[in-house]
Amino acid sequence: MAISWIGGFVSMNRDQILDNLKSQLEMGNHIIGVGTGAGITAKYVKQGGADFILTLNSGKFRQMGRSSLAGFLPFCNSNDMVMDFASREIIPLVRDIPILFGLNATDPTKDMEAYISEIKDRGFAGINNYPTLGLIDGQFREALEEDRNGYLLEVEAIRMAHEKGLFTVAFVFDEIQAAQMIEAGADVICAHLGLTEGGLLGAKKVFSLEAAKVKADKIFSRCNELKPDIIKLVYGGPVKTPIDVQYMYSNNENLMGYIGGSAFERIPSEKSITNITKAFKGSGKLDEDDLLVKMLDGITKHYDYVEFVKEYVAQNYMNEISFIDLAKVAHVSRSYLSSLFTKQVGCSFQTYIVQYRMDKAAEILDRENVQLSELAPLVGYQDYAQFSKMFKKYKGCSPKQYKSNINTKT
Repeated sequence: MAISWIGGFVSMNRDQILDNLKSQLEMGNHIIGVGTGAGITAKYVKQGGADFILTLNSGKFRQMGRSSLAGFLPFCNSNDMVMDFASREIIPLVRDIPILFGLNATDPTKDMEAYISEIKDRGFAGINNYPTLGLIDGQFREALEEDRNGYLLEVEAIRMAHEKGLFTVAFVFDEIQAAQMIEAGADVICAHLGLTEGGLLGAKKVFSLEAAKVKADKIFSRCNELKPDIIKLVYGGPVKTPIDVQYMYSNNENLMGYIGGSAFERIPSEKSITNITKAFKGSGKLDEDDLLVKMLDGITKHYDYVEFVKEYVAQNYMNEISFIDLAKVAHVSRSYLSSLFTKQVGCSFQTYIVQYRMDKAAEILDRENVQLSELAPLVGYQDYAQFSKMFKKYKGCSPKQYKSNINTKT
């Protein structure tokens, strides 16, 4: 591997980094990048086979028990924070792996040309545009752009870094930004899907995964038009577990890998620390993975599709549920899933979900003193009249009569 020594630390050569990544792809492997704010994470993701490390201000805030969003708030100077912890904790600790500087390109206190040269001199192999204006919208985004603090400053920073021979990973949010970053010389285009959701999420996330996949496909299609061999990765949003990444890879030959931050340090820490504390406390039970992971893992292994649908209904009866979407997630046709469901359950999906919702409504009335006007949305109905009609059909009386009978008994 081509390396040079700068200030006592290893600086990795951009061409060699690209050769190594392309060799990984040729061997059928995926590229994995990890965003962190602590040496302990950097040390162990290297052992796990990560291909490069991003040192990000949000990573440091995660280590402080805060959310990634803190990296966008005026708590400190982002660039100074990254330079401080990465120079002390990361670069001296991990060798033979590219360390990238998470650069706030809109920092008015820095001469970007000189600062990027300093980043290189301090032993960083490259840069990444984070924190990024791509995660800011609305009036605040307009105000920033009016003040000449737009996303194009991030594009220009990538250009400067490329010209200085640094390896560059560009976070992009649409096809236009992808084109701008490719023109600037970015080595990696990463479709940023938003701040990482989690820890434990409901099964509704299945559909946000599909939406994320569509978004990434659009960005990657544009990349292929301009530079087909450019490395294409995804980051954040609903993608937070290996199962999620596997879902993104399915039927997507363009996706070459994944970058994660919270997925590698915050979420695993949340679960493991909570569970081990409970275990020492004497509960004797560790939490299972969340339902979504079990469902997607099951589908991948030819899960019982009918059980998948029933589990999903149990978790999401209060929300709108599309049977067509469930079939897409299971990767089977709607007609096949419908036939299978009816055969095994003895009724159609539509009948099943209405019956399930009415049973839940009755359970709520049995145990809670809830207003009837509030009951319908709790079981997935926005129209009370329609809910009342279905309740009477399946329970033999109106919700009002049912509640009155309960009150009489008590």
